[in-house]
Amino acid sequence: MAIFLNNILPLFFFFLILFNIQFVNSLSTVSISETSTNQTLICALVPPNNLLKCTSYPRGTIQVHVNPNSSLTRGLVSGNGFLCALMSGSSSSFSNISILACWRFSAGNNGSTNMSYRRIYRGPALKELVAGNSHICGVVDDTSNSLECWQWPGFNSSGGRLGRNFSSIAVGEDFVCGLSSSTRNITCYGGNSAVVGQEPSGNNYSVIDAGLFHACAIAMDGSLECWGNMKGEKPTGGKFTSIALGENRSCGLHDNGRVSCWGENNFTLPENLRETYFVAIEAKRSVFCGVLSANLSLHCWGSQMLESDNFMVFNNVTPGPCRRECPPCSPPLLRYQQFCEEGLVCQPCINQYVPVPSSPPPLPSSPPPQPPINSSGNGLSNKMVAFIVVGSVGSLAMILVSVYFLSRFCKIRGCRIHDSGRLDETIENQPGRPGPTEQAQQEGPVVLPALERRLSHLISIGNGGLEEFPLQVLLDATDNFSEAHKIGTGSFGAVYRGKLNDDSGREVAIKRAEVSTSSTGRSGTKRQEDRDKDNAFVNELDFLSRLNHKHLVRLLGFYEDDKERVLVYEYMQNGSLHDHLHKLESSPLSSSWATRLKVALDAARGIEYLHVYSIPPIIHRDIKSSNILLDATWTAKVSDFGLSLMGPEEEGSHLSLLAAGTVGYMDPEYYRLQKLTHKSDVYSFGVVLLELLSGHKAIHRNEQGVPRNVVDYMVPYIVRDEVHRVLDRRVPPPTPYEIEGVAYVGYLAVDCVALEGRDRPTMSEIIGSLERALAACLAQPTLSRSSSIESLT
Repeated sequence: MAIFLNNILPLFFFFLILFNIQFVNSLSTVSISETSTNQTLICALVPPNNLLKCTSYPRGTIQVHVNPNSSLTRGLVSGNGFLCALMSGSSSSFSNISILACWRFSAGNNGSTNMSYRRIYRGPALKELVAGNSHICGVVDDTSNSLECWQWPGFNSSGGRLGRNFSSIAVGEDFVCGLSSSTRNITCYGGNSAVVGQEPSGNNYSVIDAGLFHACAIAMDGSLECWGNMKGEKPTGGKFTSIALGENRSCGLHDNGRVSCWGENNFTLPENLRETYFVAIEAKRSVFCGVLSANLSLHCWGSQMLESDNFMVFNNVTPGPCRRECPPCSPPLLRYQQFCEEGLVCQPCINQYVPVPSSPPPLPSSPPPQPPINSSGNGLSNKMVAFIVVGSVGSLAMILVSVYFLSRFCKIRGCRIHDSGRLDETIENQPGRPGPTEQAQQEGPVVLPALERRLSHLISIGNGGLEEFPLQVLLDATDNFSEAHKIGTGSFGAVYRGKLNDDSGREVAIKRAEVSTSSTGRSGTKRQEDRDKDNAFVNELDFLSRLNHKHLVRLLGFYEDDKERVLVYEYMQNGSLHDHLHKLESSPLSSSWATRLKVALDAARGIEYLHVYSIPPIIHRDIKSSNILLDATWTAKVSDFGLSLMGPEEEGSHLSLLAAGTVGYMDPEYYRLQKLTHKSDVYSFGVVLLELLSGHKAIHRNEQGVPRNVVDYMVPYIVRDEVHRVLDRRVPPPTPYEIEGVAYVGYLAVDCVALEGRDRPTMSEIIGSLERALAACLAQPTLSRSSSIESLT
């Protein structure tokens, strides 16, 4: 028995340590960014509640105006010109959803630096996140521990998710290295031949890090192994717990809390920090930072700009990420309640823990009393050994069973919801991605709604340059979405006027649809009304992020979470065409017929862009006077793409689907046969033309109070050449020069509202006709009257 225990216990404890090391994540609470313009941004999570705090060198050159929800922030990474924060997707720091939000900064002409905020990932939780100078990579907290990278075109798509089952990763310039969870060996990918393919052999590594052009790893015994284009001579003695690598310089944290540095031009730790003890270190290019164990202050070195404050940047920072529990190789450093609501901060993990000789903040409780030791030679009583073996085997069996059922659940339900492909590709058919059948064979059926997949896809990097506004900024701009700021409604919510509290002071229109937490049915699914709102939100975000035309309302940005869907547009100072035709007592659009025809021509050009020049073509499906807006110069722009769809590529083709739109404007052929074509928008635009001519709503009441359709009312007069009898009385009677142009618009409207789509003109033909009609209003007409569209081309 004693021989068995003496042989099996060391092996058992080795595997126990090895098993626990997998859960030691390399999230950092300190980040450093150096830019090509000699600016440095140092950020950290600070108490209370992990508040994001940043300072720049030279002082004040970079301002981070927007803080994420600090209580949910788990880690920071930075690189050349960007800062990213990893946040939990719910109120729990251990949410199974992660959000990665980034700020990019660039120097302006006046020396100041502008920050732009964007979310680049929302999906399964990330337990690792590391940034090089240019690239960002993370390890997904799933059964495969797979590798995901951002800001690295072609990396993921060229070979899929190259790494599997990583416990730790390191990112350098054009390479990434991973430490296997199971074998503890190192594998590197990328284009740096000095690092990739030169990895040290063996399977006894516990920590890995990378600089720009070299990498280092710490073995289980605390020794250091480096490869690539490293400058300087690494220390040969002592054990290491962590390392921080920059450009041509390196530093390592010893197990006694001291730091050693080496590199180009005899780079060393500043003399006044050599007797200091640290609990964590971080590096980027030439700048290095360390958290002091005595008072948790952050000191940085490597640049002369840092010497002015005796190397101290912040007087108190969070020393490490929050974890549920610490493994045996990594005992607690501090109770995390000092910094957030739950969890522990753990010491760096090495095979043998040696406490630092400084005076860190005391642990909240002393270790439990040790059981009596039996002098049987192995230091443990037989009962204790049996208890450890049985308990450990039982725990391991429970973990294996849990992993098995989790993997079965993910295979059946589809745990992955994030797609980091290009914005202009569809999720189901991206080049190089498996088709639906092939994907089902590889990953199992995905039951996430297509809407959620589209939303996750759209919020990745590259969403048309849209800005992701923090909710607080939008609340401030609209006085908490007060009724006083409300100016209308859209396809999925109310529209508010707001003014951004930034340097530009821009006026914006903010469309908001609150997603009610109580809007689920008994089955736990959303009501149809809320699903429609979600779909309209994603449609607008999708289409307007890719469209740019002077006669389409410009989308500036958005905000989205589990409870809110918000879109931010350019503000159209002169409201909607509907208001000027049907609500306002006086309007510049009533001054002349040429003014009204100019609005019609602007809107037609916007719709033509959707039909002809957008790739793929787009059918708006909700053209009406309230969706034609007017800016400060009275230029008309088409808005509200909540119902829009990608149209068929071929002329004359159609989409078969249930009718949607606004009563009075909807194409009767589409409503009757459920066949949607681009000519459905033409019909709706024809109704708008009749509104412009008559001043009546699409559905209005006649003199007896009976509802009447403007098409039924106007068309008989127009075909009898009596359009003058039904023109809007608020506009001065047309002059002899104007009557010809107005009559031609009447004939054009009749052609647009023809019962069959094949008899209607295209938007390009409509533009040509409106241009001729407008010219006729402004000069002596030369056109002959005709009820056919051919006579106007």
